[in-house]
Amino acid sequence: KPVSQILMYYMVFQVLLNQRIPNYAIYLWVGLLLWQFFIECTSGTIKILQTKKYLYTYTDMDKMDIYISSMVSTTIGLAINLAIFLIGALITGIYPTYHYIFFVAIYINLFLLSFGATLILSNLFLLFKDISQVWGIITSFGFFLSPILYRGELFDQKMPWLNYVNPISGIINNTRDIFLYAKYPDWNMLLFDLAYAFLIVFIGLLLLRKLAPRAGELL
Repeated sequence: KPVSQILMYYMVFQVLLNQRIPNYAIYLWVGLLLWQFFIECTSGTIKILQTKKYLYTYTDMDKMDIYISSMVSTTIGLAINLAIFLIGALITGIYPTYHYIFFVAIYINLFLLSFGATLILSNLFLLFKDISQVWGIITSFGFFLSPILYRGELFDQKMPWLNYVNPISGIINNTRDIFLYAKYPDWNMLLFDLAYAFLIVFIGLLLLRKLAPRAGELL
């Protein structure tokens, strides 16, 4: 799937629209990797309290363990895709540097943001069964309002506030800085995104505590 997306967007934005971004396929690959992880964690688990109902109803398994196992599964997929990406980067002449170590902090940021969003969406599903359709619309806008297909500088020039409204933007920009340009991440943006993620997780945990005990009844 990532390869087919890269080919499609490369033809449209690099060949037809002439984005003029060096190593555009690799540039695009970074954004798609992170975005796909976020989408799989959130859209794929909106109904998790319904689909895994038998686990917490008929076993001693805690609801939090269900969320964590799903996140770990998606993380394994990200690790495999990331390994393939690094091989592709080597082929194009982009070599690893010590800056790669900072991806650990960025990944923690992405994991927390995705985890918090998953908690919120799956618990709201108990009350609003159409939340998956609403989230699909939001993520469709989010895809094109994230620096996945375009240069991050375009957003900084046109809509500088967007990086603070959309935390995925900072995550993608920081990952590209360390993987493609051997630069340190933007620490201010990283700290802001981490604070954003912790807030999302906090709200998600509140909803889990309030609604999850009534999951069986609400479903």
